[in-house]
Amino acid sequence: MIDQDGYFGESVAQRYDDSSSEMFQHDVVAVTADVLAGLAAGGRALELGIGTGRVAVPLAERGVQVHGIDLSRAMVARLRAKPGGDAIGVTIGDFATTTVGGTFSLAYLVFNTIMNLTTQEEQVACFRNVAAHLAPGGCFVVEVMVPELRKLPPGQQAVPFQTGASGWAFDLYDVATQQMSSNYVEVVDGRGSYRSIPFRYVWPAELDLMAQLAGLRLRERWDGWTRAPFTNESPSHVSVWEKPVG
Repeated sequence: MIDQDGYFGESVAQRYDDSSSEMFQHDVVAVTADVLAGLAAGGRALELGIGTGRVAVPLAERGVQVHGIDLSRAMVARLRAKPGGDAIGVTIGDFATTTVGGTFSLAYLVFNTIMNLTTQEEQVACFRNVAAHLAPGGCFVVEVMVPELRKLPPGQQAVPFQTGASGWAFDLYDVATQQMSSNYVEVVDGRGSYRSIPFRYVWPAELDLMAQLAGLRLRERWDGWTRAPFTNESPSHVSVWEKPVG
């Protein structure tokens, strides 16, 4: 059920940081925060979809002043409960259109969060919103998957990504509209539950065009936070666009 927190309400927030996913591993988070701290270059950072502060808290620990935007009060409450989390400013709202006072040297969207905006119009609006917040020379960083269409057999729409004795998860793709959803089935004590979260997948070249429409230009694109080269076999990318000076 969707409430004022969108698809990331209390039932998701209370378990979000318990994930065994690689993105929560300390060394992975540390590398991510190090890269972002370097790009911030001593200035302020704006995190779109700050959530429980998985990245914002360690980034703030590196001396970066972080402000976040998030729709989910439940997720932000988890951020507030963490050591140092209550010192991070958060504005509740849709990060495609919500504005924050002042300018920033860095804005960032991690772990596929750009896809939570489920229309092209919203994604374009997000780039324009970021550009309006960036100081000249500032950077916008997006970490997002490469759509897994190569895994789709002819005539099929589903790509499973988790299977187990008590749970299954799969993505559904609509290649005509670029709409997709991540779907989760879980069985606990003999009772089943199902939830589905909609997304809009987006290609690197399409993101570059959105950036161009917002007055930003591509500076770098990597396979991940280790800055390995992005290739046609990369499952995801970290892209950095900058706002020109003058």
